[in-house]
Amino acid sequence: MSLPYAILTALLEKPSSGLELTRRFDRSIGYFWSATHQQIYRELGKLEQAGYIRALPAPVPARGQKKEYEVLPAGRAELAAWVDVPEDPKPMRSALILRMRAAAVVGGHGLREELERHLALHQRQLAEYLDIEVRDFPPARRTSEPDRLRHLVLRGGIDLERFWVHWLTDALSELGGDRIGGTPQPTDVGHEA
Repeated sequence: MSLPYAILTALLEKPSSGLELTRRFDRSIGYFWSATHQQIYRELGKLEQAGYIRALPAPVPARGQKKEYEVLPAGRAELAAWVDVPEDPKPMRSALILRMRAAAVVGGHGLREELERHLALHQRQLAEYLDIEVRDFPPARRTSEPDRLRHLVLRGGIDLERFWVHWLTDALSELGGDRIGGTPQPTDVGHEA
C-alpha cells in the first residue's frame, strides 16, 4: 500500500491540512495516485499515531480549526527507506479492457460509445499534461535533480496518455462500424485467447 508514502511526500513538499491534501490529491498528486478524502484522513491518523507526522500548533487556537500536519524525522526516514526498496512492476488493471474481453463473449452494446468516451477523456488529460509541461517545466527550470524527477513523473503521464489515445484510436478504427462483440457461439464458451 503506497498511500502513506504519497501523503508523506505531499507533506514534505508542503505541510497541509487534511482538506488541503484532499484538494491536492484531486489535482497534481491525483494524476498518478488517487485517494478519497476518507482514505486520506484515515491514513493521517495512522501516520500521526506511528510518530511519522504531527499536527502543527495553531498560532491562535480556535475551536473547529483545521489541523495542519508536518512530517517528523521518523517519517522522512521511513519515506527514504521506502524509496530505496526495489519493487517489481504490477500487472495493469483496466476495467475497460476487461469489459472488452467480456464483450467478446456476451456482446457489447454501447461499448463503442464507451471507447469513444474514453478516447475523449484521454485526449483531454493529455492536453492538460502538455499545458502543465509548458507552464511548469520549461527547459530552464529543469536544472536541479528534484525538478528533473518531477518532470519525469509528468513525462510518464504524458506518454501513458499518448499510449491510450493511440490504442483507443486504433481500436475504434479496427472495429470500424461493426457491432462490438458477437453473439456467443457454443464453441466460443470457455475459449481463451
